[in-house]
Amino acid sequence: MIALIALVAVCAAWGSTFLIVQDAVARMPVMSFLAVRFTVAALVMFALRPTCLRGMTMQGLWRAVGLGIVLGLGYITQTYGLRFASATVSGFITGMCVVLTPVMSWLILRRKINFNTILAVVLATIGLALLSLHGWSVGWGELLTLACAIFYAVHIVGLGEWSSKYGPYGFSMLQIATVAIIALLVSLPDGIKLPPDAGVWGIVGITAIFATAIAFLVQTWAQSLVPAVSAAIIMTMEPVFAGIFGVFIGGNKLTLQIIFGAVCVLVAMLMVALKSAAKTTRLES
Repeated sequence: MIALIALVAVCAAWGSTFLIVQDAVARMPVMSFLAVRFTVAALVMFALRPTCLRGMTMQGLWRAVGLGIVLGLGYITQTYGLRFASATVSGFITGMCVVLTPVMSWLILRRKINFNTILAVVLATIGLALLSLHGWSVGWGELLTLACAIFYAVHIVGLGEWSSKYGPYGFSMLQIATVAIIALLVSLPDGIKLPPDAGVWGIVGITAIFATAIAFLVQTWAQSLVPAVSAAIIMTMEPVFAGIFGVFIGGNKLTLQIIFGAVCVLVAMLMVALKSAAKTTRLES
């Protein structure tokens, strides 16, 4: 149960930074922002624990780098998809990783899917649609974002399979450093732009420390205890928190569609939490 609460906290951190990230990327290129954000996060983590990779096996190193590459490709396809698709549609398709995670888990690991999980996935998907969609079309932007959702689903499955085998701090730092290197390489052709002012540097600091270093560390630890599909369902809370902060801080209008969408996601999350609590009770008895 603590791991589920930790994942909800991660979603709250990601959702709370949505508004300030929008402000930052309006003043500097998106890929440069990601490059600086992930580089700062990796450097801070390494500075705090320079010996965190001591004892890491070569297998663990390559697995972390592999997951970092998948995560980096997810960020890149999502970013370029936003050039052709609206932010709301992009948010919905990205959130479809909740549907793709059990599919990837079955394809890669041959894990069976039970009825409770299927129902929770359907509810979470309906909730995401209500929270995100206000129209629909299919083009390059949507296809790129679908690739992003696939990458995120593979990352969630891989993290759930491997994170318990290695120290969460070093394992997450390697992934973050890999994303930083990928973002830096993608930014090179147009030149890497640093934050233009103290305000954007502040946003970089907040997102690098809280929404990247701490959030991915907590996610890595939590997924060593929570099944990948359950983690994916819990992570649909991110747009719920983004909507909450958007209404109370960003001045967005609260509609019945948003309320019903949030309720669907919350019910799906509750189903996962109750199943996890029942499993824990059976193990303790």
